[in-house]
Amino acid sequence: MKSSTKNAGSRHAALALLLSTGLGLQQANSQDSLPLQDLSPFKPASKTWRIAGDVQADLAAANTLKTASGSGVLVNMPTDKEHGQDLFTNLVHGDADVEFEYLMAKGSNSGLYLQGRYEIQLFDSWGKLHPYAGDNGGIYERWDDSKPDGQKGYEGHAPRQNVSKAPGLWQKMRISFQAPRFDASGKKVENARILSLQLNGVTIHENVELSGPTRGAMENNEVPQGPIRIQGDHGAVAFRNIKLTQFDNPRPQISNLKYSVYKGKYQAEPASYASLAQASTGAANALSASVSDLDNEYLIRYTGTIKVAKPGTYNFALNVPGGGGGLRINNKVVVPVSERQGRGSVELPAGDLPFEMIYSKFQDWERANLGLRISGPGVREYIASDANSSTGGDVVDPILLDAQQNTILRSFVDLPGRYRVVHAINVGSNKGLHFTYDMDYGTMVQLWRGDFVDATPMWHDRGDGSSRPRGAVQYFGKPAFTLAALTGTDWPADTVGSAFRPKGYVLDADDQPTFRYEIFGGKVQDAFRVTADGQGLTRTITVENTPANLHARLATGNNIEQAGNNLYLVDGKAYYLRIDDAGGAAAAIRNNSNGKELIVPVKGKLTYTILY
Repeated sequence: MKSSTKNAGSRHAALALLLSTGLGLQQANSQDSLPLQDLSPFKPASKTWRIAGDVQADLAAANTLKTASGSGVLVNMPTDKEHGQDLFTNLVHGDADVEFEYLMAKGSNSGLYLQGRYEIQLFDSWGKLHPYAGDNGGIYERWDDSKPDGQKGYEGHAPRQNVSKAPGLWQKMRISFQAPRFDASGKKVENARILSLQLNGVTIHENVELSGPTRGAMENNEVPQGPIRIQGDHGAVAFRNIKLTQFDNPRPQISNLKYSVYKGKYQAEPASYASLAQASTGAANALSASVSDLDNEYLIRYTGTIKVAKPGTYNFALNVPGGGGGLRINNKVVVPVSERQGRGSVELPAGDLPFEMIYSKFQDWERANLGLRISGPGVREYIASDANSSTGGDVVDPILLDAQQNTILRSFVDLPGRYRVVHAINVGSNKGLHFTYDMDYGTMVQLWRGDFVDATPMWHDRGDGSSRPRGAVQYFGKPAFTLAALTGTDWPADTVGSAFRPKGYVLDADDQPTFRYEIFGGKVQDAFRVTADGQGLTRTITVENTPANLHARLATGNNIEQAGNNLYLVDGKAYYLRIDDAGGAAAAIRNNSNGKELIVPVKGKLTYTILY
C-alpha cells in the first residue's frame, strides 16, 4: 500500500476494600507479573503460605513438599495442625488473560478462582483416563443445596482430555477470561465466559459460558472486577511466573465506511485510483468481500474512519485468501500489500483517524474472503470485519485418531527447530501415554499425555505426510543415538563410524513394539511398555555382543537433579527418569554443550522408566 472453601464464608468487606482503594491494575493491558519476592502482592493469610526459591514433591508421600530458600515461588503447605486459608491478590481484574505455572504435591487439591468466584480446579489427576469437572483443569460445578442429593452440583465442565503431569512436575495454565457484563443500572446482561483454557499447551476448554459463581465462591454475586483467589485449605501446591494481562479499554471502532470496486487483475496496488473506472461503489456497514458481484479479478478499496480511545501500539492481522491486500491507518502503511495474509503494528494517537484497506481477488481457485483482527493496549484481539466472512477459507474438518487400543502409525513428524523425522513410528496406548520413535537413530523423540494424533496434515487433500500429537508433549531434542561406544567426551552427533543398521520392529501379543537395530557391532532389542497404571513408559534395552565402552544417554536438559535413589528430575522438573536396572552400573550427570546429560554404562541390559 502507498504509504469450597468449599466453605469460604463471606468476603464482602475484603472485596469492598479492594474496589474502593483502587488496587486493581492501573495500566490497562500491562502484563502484571507478581514478583513473588515476598507476600506483599496478597492480602494477609495463614502461615501455611510462604515464599521459596525452589520446591520438590515426594512421589511416595501425599501432600508433601520440600522447599529451598530464596524467592520466586509461592508455596502453600497446610497441615493437620495448620489448616490453611485462601489467598487473595491485592489486584483485581475484569477481562483478562491469566498465566501461571504450578506444581502439585501427591494427592493434592487446590483451585484458582477468577474474580474470586469462578474456580478452575487444580488437582493431582496424574494418569486418570476420564477426567471430571473436579479433576485438574476442570471448571468446578455450581451448587444448590435445595436440590435433591445427587443433583446439588450442576454446570461443571470436565476438561476435553487429561493432560495432567505427575506431582512434582511444573505444569502451565493459560486462561482467557471474559468478565460478566452489566448495564448502567448494574443489571447483568451477559454471563462470564472462559474463552479458552490451555493446560500444558493443550486447549481443554473453549467458549464456556458461566451462568454464575461456582461452588465455594467468595460471594454468590457477580461484579465487573474481583481479585484472584487461590484455595489454601485443601492441599500442598506451589506457583511461579504468575502473570495477568487486563483488557479494559474500548475497542477501536471503524465507521463511515465507503467502498469502490475496480475490475481487473491487480497483483500490486494501482499508482492512482483517480483514472480507474469504478465497477461499483457505495457505503458499507462492515468490511467484507461480499460487496463485489464479480467472481474474480477485481479490487475492493475501503476508506473510512477508525476511532481510537487510548493511544498506544496496536496490532493488525489481515486475512485475504484468493489474492492479496494491505492496510493504511493515519496515512501510515500498517500492513504492506501481501498475498493471503499479513500483519503489522503501529503507534496510534487517540482520536478519529483515516482508515484505508484494499483487497485484490486474482486467484480463481480460492473463495473470496476478507478478515481483519485488531488488538492493542487493553484490547484483546477481536474480529473487526464481518465475522461471517473472516475465517480465511473453507474450514477443514480435522482427522483425529484415538488409541482405543495399542496403535502404530507411521508418518513424518516435525520437531521444534524445523527438524523433520522422516522415519517416525508413532506408538499410541489405550492408557493415554504415547511416544514417537525415530528409526534413523534408534531413539525416542517425543512423549505425550492425552489424546493420540491429529492426522489432518497427512490425510487431508494431498497432505504433507505428517501427523501431530494431540496431548501435552515432552520433546527430547534433536534426534541422536541413545547408545554410543564412547571414545571421547562428546556424544556422537551423527552415524559416522557407528555401523548403524535398523532392523524394523516386532509387536508382542498386546501390540506393543520392540525395535531392533545393530550399532557398533552389537545387536539391540529396544522395548517400550506403558506401565499398568498409565503413569510411565518403561524402556528396556538389551544388547548382544556388547561393544566395549558402550553407554546409554538417558536424558539431556538445561539441568538434571537427583530426586531420590536412582530417580532424577530433568530439565527444570519437566519429567522424572527412574533407573530400574542398570546391571550394577552407576549413572553420571555430566556437562555437555547444551547443559547437562545423564549417561550410564550398558552391561548387556538396561531398564529405565520415564514418569510424566
